[in-house]
Amino acid sequence: MEERYEEIDEEPDPWYRGPIRYVLAAFLLLLMLVWLPAHYIEVNPHPEYIPTVEEVLPEDYEFFSNETFKLESDSDFSRFIDPTDPIIRQVATKIVAQCGGNKICSTEALYLFVRDNMNYVSDPVNFEYVEDPKEVLTVKGCDCESGTLLLASLLESVGIDSELVLIPGHAFLRAYLPDASLFIRKGDWVYLDWTCSTCDFGDVPRKDLMEEHRYVDLR
Repeated sequence: MEERYEEIDEEPDPWYRGPIRYVLAAFLLLLMLVWLPAHYIEVNPHPEYIPTVEEVLPEDYEFFSNETFKLESDSDFSRFIDPTDPIIRQVATKIVAQCGGNKICSTEALYLFVRDNMNYVSDPVNFEYVEDPKEVLTVKGCDCESGTLLLASLLESVGIDSELVLIPGHAFLRAYLPDASLFIRKGDWVYLDWTCSTCDFGDVPRKDLMEEHRYVDLR
């Protein structure tokens, strides 16, 4: 018996499986980049240089306070914030001059200044001592509350609102930056912990964010 074989013509691939799919993919990617909201993409300038304390304080400036202050309520923290203080304003203005008025860049510059120039020193046991921000600049050492109040003072002096974040045994700050990238802010706030030497701008140890906390308006 003679066997017969018939050639079966292969159907061509659908158009969407051809080279055009790569063109479409590139086109869709371009659309995403064009239409993606600006706050998803980091477009803010970064500070290029973080000065030392000596570079921003007046020459031979020193400030020491013999006054100790007992904190009786959270609202007492605000007494250490004076955004009109000429020394605080001078220091902050020098640090943020490179940012051209950009609040996000200015906040990052001030945060890195405190993080990189201040040494963490805990208070004696059973004694809570809060230093004046100018004294912190002089001695370059403080506990978490005093360093956070220094950062808040610097921020407020250049028009950036902030709030103290208190958790059991620790304090850090959050700055009101609704235009910051979604990658670094939570809601309208960017959280800052100057005591975390390995934390980049907008990073706070996750365990601290999970703690029960309360906010203190420092204005």
